Amino acid sequence: MMHFGKVAAAFTVAATLLASTAMAQTVLRSSDTHPDGYPTVEGVKYFGELVKERTDGRYEVEVYHSAQLGEEKDTIEQVRTGVIELNRISMAPFNGTVKETIVPALPYIFRSEEHMHKVMDGAVGDQIKAAFEDIGLVVLAYYDAGSRSFYNSKKPINSVEDLKGMKFRVIQSDIFVDMVAALGANATPMPYGEVYSSMETGVIDGAENNFPSYDTAKHFEVAKYYSLDEHTILPEVFVMNKAAYDQLSPEDQEIFQQAAKESVAKQRELWAAKVAESRKNVEAGGAEITNPDKQGFIDAMEPVYAKHVTDPVLKKMVEDVKAVQ
Repeated sequence: MMHFGKVAAAFTVAATLLASTAMAQTVLRSSDTHPDGYPTVEGVKYFGELVKERTDGRYEVEVYHSAQLGEEKDTIEQVRTGVIELNRISMAPFNGTVKETIVPALPYIFRSEEHMHKVMDGAVGDQIKAAFEDIGLVVLAYYDAGSRSFYNSKKPINSVEDLKGMKFRVIQSDIFVDMVAALGANATPMPYGEVYSSMETGVIDGAENNFPSYDTAKHFEVAKYYSLDEHTILPEVFVMNKAAYDQLSPEDQEIFQQAAKESVAKQRELWAAKVAESRKNVEAGGAEITNPDKQGFIDAMEPVYAKHVTDPVLKKMVEDVKAVQ
């Protein structure tokens, strides 16, 4: 009888330990508007794998891709209020709340993707990170989103003049609206998920984005003219709710930061491969790619800078970006 009592007690202890372990695990939810397999989605997944491994399973990251938790505008509020803990999102929608994000969103501010990497990995990137904390978010990483260019369903774009009067979807950002206006076209801000049907039905003539988005969202099916004007090289931002981050121990914060840093290298590698693959896909699908003279586009951006870079802090940031070699 004593033997069975000891066995029962042992099972009770084991069950209690298992329950304690299960309770100790914290599941963090992360949103992304892009489909499963997209480089940003895979970057956050990799971050989650590293965090789970290095915290011995105490933290797990669930990535909700394909806008399952809502479009970007909705998920920004969700992560700020703590409804979700993590979010990978374009930097442009933050232009109205974090003024420092205006600088990387400016057209032609970066000379190349390599230039963007150096800027975001350095002092300017740190300055933007600090500003995000004022709205209750901690920046864990900057991810690549390549260069954005115009595409449409009507005609090839070889110069600024070809854009005049056309209707383009843009990110919900005043800078993007003003950029399109400066080129003589009409901007229509709308959620990413509505772009395909809007081009298909003629509500808009086109949009602007990178090759992977143009490919994975199948926009090339309804807008076959892609103009490689590369007006912005806008990094993505991977953020965490600050209250949730502050609840981490200093040791776990270090784990999260290091995992995020390593995920950046992984995401950049995946991004470069995806751009090459997507360009092949859209060309095979009938897309026509043109290479307009960019100088006309660059010259047209003067009023955009004049309107949006009036704050002394932003003026200094623009100079700092240009000084990075």
